[in-house]
Amino acid sequence: MTPTLRRKLEALAERREELERLLSDPSVVADNERFRKFSREFSQLEPVSVALTEEAKAKRDLAAAEAMRSDPEMRELAEEEIATARARLLQLEDELALLLVPKDPRDDADLFLEVRAGTGGDEAAIFAGDLFRMYARYAERQGWKVEVESESPGEHGGFKEIVAKVSGRGAFSRLKFESGTHRVQRVPETESQGRIHTSAATVAIIPDDDAVEEVVINPADLKVDTFRSSGAGGQHVNKTESAIRITHIPSGLVVENQTARSQHANREHAMKRLKAQLLEAERSKQAAAQAESRKLQVGSGDRSQRIRTYNFPQGRITDHRVEGLTLYDLPNILQGSLDELVERLAREHQADELARLSEAA
Repeated sequence: MTPTLRRKLEALAERREELERLLSDPSVVADNERFRKFSREFSQLEPVSVALTEEAKAKRDLAAAEAMRSDPEMRELAEEEIATARARLLQLEDELALLLVPKDPRDDADLFLEVRAGTGGDEAAIFAGDLFRMYARYAERQGWKVEVESESPGEHGGFKEIVAKVSGRGAFSRLKFESGTHRVQRVPETESQGRIHTSAATVAIIPDDDAVEEVVINPADLKVDTFRSSGAGGQHVNKTESAIRITHIPSGLVVENQTARSQHANREHAMKRLKAQLLEAERSKQAAAQAESRKLQVGSGDRSQRIRTYNFPQGRITDHRVEGLTLYDLPNILQGSLDELVERLAREHQADELARLSEAA
């Protein structure tokens, strides 16, 4: 670890000690907002303190083991303990380095999941449906809530487009690397010659964090249309024009909502999603500028980037952003077993961020 990174760790440890003192200050305890803010920061720094304490212990163990080397009767035991202590120190150094990677403030946010059929006609719509069900099943396993906000069914199954709100602890942190173009290779049911077709669908993961509320939109920049809902909700939604379509004229972004029974509620949902999209578009521009000089594109969120191929004949799934990330577990993954993929991508992103920190140091 470089001296600069070590100094950053020491500064974090000092800040944790300062927060510990502040949290016992009566004036802070009496101020609910400051107390919550400091408590949150303290809990985020606690892993750094624990790891530094363990590192100090491992260094003491190493020093004690090296001191035993001079005793011929203890030399063999000393060598074993030295090897164990050194391995532990290397492990702790890696853990401490990862703790320096800045936490994404959006990680605890809910999200909007958008899946759209791309090239491939009916097969692309069917694949878009497969992807949506994969994420919905994963969300169910995590205990998250999924609410469909708008959908356009495909003629032979699946969806031309489907948008849902996903709510639950850590939802964005787990799914934020899913944005991009997903490609499928398989023999469609309508293919009589048994030929493999290639189709695609795009996925967008848009955080619904606190910053969304701060986005200001000029009403003059909006075109609002109403139409009859085609979704669930009983006879009422089909008899009245309660569904809303909002077009943001400067950007060309279009959002729809048709799941609520009232036009007012649908408009409110649609406006929130439009703000989230505008905010994410601005963030994506900034991320793309930063990513130009970076090797790895995990987390860039570029929807035009081909990120993954689902090969049905081989039962294989390959993520193109990470070298060697191929899993032969396609049926289970499509049933929502995404943990291995999600964790590999998160580790790769951490390693990339750490490399960037080291270069900056």
